[in-house]
Amino acid sequence: MTTYTARPIEPGVLKGLRDVDDAGRACVPFVEGEGGSPLRCCLRRSESGERIALVSYAPLRRWAAGVGVEPGAYDEQGPVFVHAEECGGPVGGGRYPFARPGVLRTVRRYSAQGCILGGRLLDLPSTPDESLDAAFSEAFADPEVALVHVRAVEYGCFLYEVRRP
Repeated sequence: MTTYTARPIEPGVLKGLRDVDDAGRACVPFVEGEGGSPLRCCLRRSESGERIALVSYAPLRRWAAGVGVEPGAYDEQGPVFVHAEECGGPVGGGRYPFARPGVLRTVRRYSAQGCILGGRLLDLPSTPDESLDAAFSEAFADPEVALVHVRAVEYGCFLYEVRRP
């Protein structure tokens, strides 16, 4: 079985987002109250008392710029939580962050040209990693799929990216 990797937002991109986000707004850090916000820099939930920020991020735009394509109308930006200062990145835990039984996730497929090729709605079962593995295997069985985005259904937020192995 192929192992897929959940990719956090890259450190260089995070550095820029902590200054000005993808919507052109200045970063405004705050101290997390209760904790539990999904951090896209280290792919874990925040803890009470941590300094975090909510910034606008355009994941497909960033990927497309890196590979020299134009996402066109598929370019979208949305809110993501990140640490307000540089962090150490992912430190382990589950293979796929923010996955627990009973939550809904969308696995959205993109071509090498940055076009949406479809997606799949997942109601994660008691074995969420296995369900996500199957969805990624299904997506990458199509040779046209270059990457997938995993998104939260309840807010539509980008959670992380998985690229073709």
